[in-house]
Order: sequence, then structure tokens, then C-alpha cells
Amino acid sequence: MKDIIKIGRDFIEQGEDFVVAKVIQTMGSTPRKKGAWLIMTKEGKTFGTVGGGKLEAMVEAICTETFSTKISKIHEFSLTPADQKGIDMRCGGDASISVEYIDHLHPENFEEDAEESSATAFIFGAGHVGKEIAKILNYVGFSVSILDDRAEFASLDRFSEADELVVLSSFQIAFKDCQIGPASYIVIVTRGHSGDYDVLKQALDFDCAYIGMIGSRKKIAVVYDQLKADGFSEKDFARVHAPIGVEIGAETPEEIAISVAAEMIKVRAELSKQVENNAN
Repeated sequence: MKDIIKIGRDFIEQGEDFVVAKVIQTMGSTPRKKGAWLIMTKEGKTFGTVGGGKLEAMVEAICTETFSTKISKIHEFSLTPADQKGIDMRCGGDASISVEYIDHLHPENFEEDAEESSATAFIFGAGHVGKEIAKILNYVGFSVSILDDRAEFASLDRFSEADELVVLSSFQIAFKDCQIGPASYIVIVTRGHSGDYDVLKQALDFDCAYIGMIGSRKKIAVVYDQLKADGFSEKDFARVHAPIGVEIGAETPEEIAISVAAEMIKVRAELSKQVENNAN
């Protein structure tokens, strides 16, 4: 999302008009959910996606037409077979997609709706693994906050893609300036056992979307034993993804980052589906 927003802002600064298509509501099974964007230039070049296949083709055709009409409109799509009065897709759901003409002379029409992802990853640990996790999470639409007690590691040189860099005085007060909520994802990858313990102990007090901690099962058991002595229970530990990430046999920082991102994407998708089901 952030990359798409930046592309739109760059076009505005360059004095170029464009069309943006946004998934604003879905019901049932759809290839992309609310918040997916596509931008098209006058030359027909596209950035982002609203779902692919027949849906994408139809939306792109509407975007092309919008350059002529300059009329912004919400379009409804039934992703069902043609004999069910759908657009001949087999997803089975419905999607509402707004298509808007953006005049670079009136950038407020784009900026007002350019909301960043509310899913924020708080990555505790700015080492090799934290650095690779930040890259991938940024790419897949998470806002990224990096927190470490080493200024030379939590630096802009290492984390140019981060939305926030925080140098902590100690992991014992890791969440001092953090706004943690239901859309927060806590990733614990500090450089040692004591840092992981300190952060997890505090993280368990929050109602958040995700808590993940790196480490071998032996190390995790040691941390849990310490936390049991602090009064935490197996019910608390059930909230923690540890060892962190999807099991893919990851070894390198890059591979670990992919496994962590995959797990977080899965959690985000499940939460999004719950919200959608509750709304319906």
C-alpha cells in the first residue's frame, strides 16, 4: 500500500494525472480484500492490483475509459459464473471497487483517501534477522517500527524502509513510547535471551494481533520457565508464535524473514476475514 501511495504522490509532483482503482468492500471469497489498490497512467501502465484475472481486466478497461470521462464511480462485481449473472469468475464473492480520476491540480482528492496500513509491526531487534524481516514486511504492506538498544543498529542507514526507528535505553522498558493495539504485530528477535525475555514479558500484557519470538525450542522453554515464575501461564504462552514463523526449514536471515512474513500475512488475512464476517 505504501509503495502505491508513493507512486501516486510522485505522479502528482510530476504534474501527471492518473486513475486509481480501490477495493472498498468485499463479501465472500474474492482475490483481494478491502484496501487493495491499482493505479493506471495515461499510457496504460499499471501499478498494484485489485485481484487479477477477469476482474482486473474489467477494472483496467474502466480505468482507461475514465481518462476520457473523468468521472469517478463505484462499480459492483459479482465474481460468479456468467450463468449466475456474474463476470464469469469462480471465486463466488462480491467486490465493490471505486475508480477515481486524479487530477494533479487537485491532489487532495488522492491524499484524503491515502491511508497507510493500520497493521504495524514492532520489530524488537535490529540485527541481521530484524533487518531482513523489515524489508519484507514493508514490501507486503505493514508499517514497520524498529526498536533496539543500539543506536548504531537502529539507524536509517540500515533501515531506510522503516516508518519509525526507536533507540531504547533498555529492553526492560521496550514499550515505553509504543501505541499497541489490536492491529499491532510484535516481533521479538533481539540479540539474546535476556532481551527476548524482557520484551515478551511486557508484550503479554497487550491485546494485539500477533506476538512472535525467535529461538530454539530449548531457549523458548527457558524463557517460558522464567515467565511462569513471574506468574504467567500456558494460556498466555498459547498466544505466542514460538518458534517464530512458518516451518520451512529456514536457516539464513533472509529465509527466516520469509517464514515470519508468511505467518504474519496469514494472521492478518484471518483477522481481516473475521472483521468482514462480523460486519456481514
